[in-house]
Amino acid sequence: MIRVLLADDEHLIRGALASLLALEDDITVVAEAGTGDEALAMARAHRPDVAVLDPRMPGCDGVSVAATLRGTVPQCTSMIVTSHARGGALKQALGAGVRGFVPKTVSGRRLAEIIRTVHTDGRYVDHELAADAIAAGEPPLTPRETGMPSPAEDGAPVAEIASHAALSPGTVRNHLSAATAELGAENRHVAARVARVRGRL
Repeated sequence: MIRVLLADDEHLIRGALASLLALEDDITVVAEAGTGDEALAMARAHRPDVAVLDPRMPGCDGVSVAATLRGTVPQCTSMIVTSHARGGALKQALGAGVRGFVPKTVSGRRLAEIIRTVHTDGRYVDHELAADAIAAGEPPLTPRETGMPSPAEDGAPVAEIASHAALSPGTVRNHLSAATAELGAENRHVAARVARVRGRL
């Protein structure tokens, strides 16, 4: 049996999901939660195989819950079931170790199939949610690149930035080049100023 935790602050949706999954012979819902904090407590108490999480819940959101479970209940795989993908949500979810990103419009049978997929170390990302996330736009700089231009804005040499970031000078040059190209700037000093004006720093 695949042991599932359901976490959604909308009781009607959570109850409907539980009823649909109860029809599957190899899936059992071992716990339900209405907040992120409850989800974490239930996961620690029941040790589920898969956590089906709403991204927006009181307290910890679904992505934060997934990130915490990755360290505290490592045998539990997380997936997000959402009504829409706001900008950056998919990227954040994947970064937190989420292995499924699914719309709430999916059928109960399909949800069960996806639960089986993520339980066996597979991954499922709904193509429409992925398209929505892309259309919403991702920040042009990666987190590492976001940290690079700031010292450069003050004219710091690469060696100093490398020392500050605990990276090799070559790695710093690569990040600075990527950030500069991504922002369409002439050099790293201009890239830093443009990034700050655009709210990236």
